Amino acid sequence: MAEADTGGRAASSTGGGPAGGRSAQLKHTGLRSGWTTGACATAATKAAYTALLTGDFPDPVTIGLPKGQTPAFALATEDLEPSRTSATAGVVKDAGDDPDVTHGALVRATVRLLPPGSGVVFKAGEGVGTVTRPGLPLDVGEPAINPVPRELMRTHVAEVAARHGGTGDVEITVAVDHGEEIARSTWNPRLGILGGLSVLGTTGVVVPYSCSAWIDSIRRGVDVARAAGRTHVAGCTGSTSEKTVQAVHALPEDALLDMGDFAGAVLKYIRRHPVDRLTICGGFAKLSKLAAGHLDLHSARSQVDKGFLEELAAGAGADETLAAQVAEANTGLAALQLCRSEGVRLGDAVATRARDEALAVLRGAPVEVDVICIDRAGTVVGRSERGRSGV
Repeated sequence: MAEADTGGRAASSTGGGPAGGRSAQLKHTGLRSGWTTGACATAATKAAYTALLTGDFPDPVTIGLPKGQTPAFALATEDLEPSRTSATAGVVKDAGDDPDVTHGALVRATVRLLPPGSGVVFKAGEGVGTVTRPGLPLDVGEPAINPVPRELMRTHVAEVAARHGGTGDVEITVAVDHGEEIARSTWNPRLGILGGLSVLGTTGVVVPYSCSAWIDSIRRGVDVARAAGRTHVAGCTGSTSEKTVQAVHALPEDALLDMGDFAGAVLKYIRRHPVDRLTICGGFAKLSKLAAGHLDLHSARSQVDKGFLEELAAGAGADETLAAQVAEANTGLAALQLCRSEGVRLGDAVATRARDEALAVLRGAPVEVDVICIDRAGTVVGRSERGRSGV
């Protein structure tokens, strides 16, 4: 996504199609982009406030986004109280061609009139989380509606008020149907956002498969860990490596960063926002890619280099015959097994080289790094010593 809309783990949100704003076809990819949950909430807010002041819901409702796009959203639900003190509108989220756990979710905004001078007040409705830990761009106790979506909603409330004679003093309650259940597959619980999803998005637009939702969640994970006073964090490639690093270092959950394939994102952010110690833990094959200098460990963007493993094996004591077998192995794990059977510590060699590559990316930041390599069962097959950049 161009915006992190789910708070983590799953990819970003998009929108478009019959229930949301019409999505755009991305040049060169043929994929549809769409709109973040924040854009959907803004559209629902504008429709509900317009109905409060005029008695009618605009359908479709058009909003303006920070980069100039003006998508139109069809309303899925609308409800105007007879007293015209509050109104609710809903927009169905369409993730376009980006994988997204919030695809098809109904985003609702209930707007209630407040006394003049009250300003715009935000509330978390059902399925929208509440911030319970410091380190996020919102205060503890606030609804998990991020700053840019808040500003978008304020802007459109002011425009509707100016057009239709309102004061612009309203309470906006954002809800997402089944949001609490959906949020269990995001980073929100780990980040201390409880009770549901986050309403996020900095441009309102999501680019499919851009991976920035995951990277944004990594950054927020570092922020939360630092705010909690954690001095030792771990970047893990998956749930198995998380369990391993917890067993080895007894780290609390909020010190674990689900980095997936994005080793570079962890290292570059920690370079700017240091912690005392970083452990990187992951599968042997993935971390062999980091050892070879790759910062994106996804199989579509980097491959295990058997020639590189051959060199490391030779450096770890493999004879010519074993080194040649490593070069011809079908997989990285097969190469590891060949070396283990001969007492050659290829796992340690990969972990040490991966640590050195990590330290190079940190560029002298005051962070101590160690690396743990595991197999598919979570068994530790290689470890590095701790090292510090520039030392």
